Amino acid sequence: MFFALTDDQRDFGAAVRDFLSGKFDLEAVRAVVEDPDGDGNPAVLWKAMGEQGWLAALVPEEHDGLGLGLVDAQVIARELGAGVAPGPWRGTVLAAEAIRLAGSASQQKQWLPRFAAGEAVGALALRGSAEEGWPAVEYADVADALVVADSFGLRLLRQDEVTTRRLASFDGTSRLSTVTLADGVGEPLPGATSEVRDELAARAAVLVAADLVGIAREALTRTVDYDRERKQFGVPVGSFQAIKHTMADLHVGVTMAEHAVLYAANALDTGSAADDAVALAVAVAKSKASDTAQLVTGAMIQYHGGIGYTWEHEAHFYYKRAKRLSGAYGTADAHRERLAQLTIG
Repeated sequence: MFFALTDDQRDFGAAVRDFLSGKFDLEAVRAVVEDPDGDGNPAVLWKAMGEQGWLAALVPEEHDGLGLGLVDAQVIARELGAGVAPGPWRGTVLAAEAIRLAGSASQQKQWLPRFAAGEAVGALALRGSAEEGWPAVEYADVADALVVADSFGLRLLRQDEVTTRRLASFDGTSRLSTVTLADGVGEPLPGATSEVRDELAARAAVLVAADLVGIAREALTRTVDYDRERKQFGVPVGSFQAIKHTMADLHVGVTMAEHAVLYAANALDTGSAADDAVALAVAVAKSKASDTAQLVTGAMIQYHGGIGYTWEHEAHFYYKRAKRLSGAYGTADAHRERLAQLTIG
């Protein structure tokens, strides 16, 4: 069976890519990176996410969303990774997914349309507890609603019910905070079974993996383009056999990771994380994407020569983002351990 993105999905990705290249390029990213005290959510980018449907992809049509699948959402995530774009897109989409999967009818009616339109920011924390707090939550300090895991399942917290403390991070394209309870205890999501939490974690892992393969593909493309032009001994360094072989190997790795993520997204759209075959696909995608993105972004620095090590060059945006996301929702080693459990017991 031949499986590929549809024309509409390709157009969706192209629209995201064109917006980023035209209205939020790497210079705009640099402004966010070099302003660590800012909220990391540029108004022009967040407005586009709401107006162009990037936040609405997974929200059902009855709640003013597009009613699309994870395959469509990973298209957006991949382009945001390629552009190393800041902002709480993933946290908002995942908070909406949690409410879609486990929220009551009234919670869905209250929050899903607002998330889809960009009228509210969401955040998700699956690690932590009410007693000890939730560490390193993306954009928790600007979230209107946070969905957090606790001993009872999942809980919906408003910003005025929590205390957030900004954390320093080597990845300037995001903002991380610790979250602790302040006043109030929030609302439980009544449908938050262990199966729902596993499904949510799997979907989060695939969206992070999509971001990682977007990073990897863009880093490789920029490196190849540079080495075609950079000359040593009167010839482009890309003509040297050792470099050609390395770039070819990296291309194969990135392509495999891209297809693994696409396959995992489709598996979750058509199945459930409770199925071993689907869980296997997710573990392959996240482990492959994590390894590949770190390998390619490291090579990007090396094969740009002296300039690749400088603050002025963009290589460190890709490397640091890949390094941080490689551990989000399971490290490569953790997912390989899951692979072993599923295949050899």
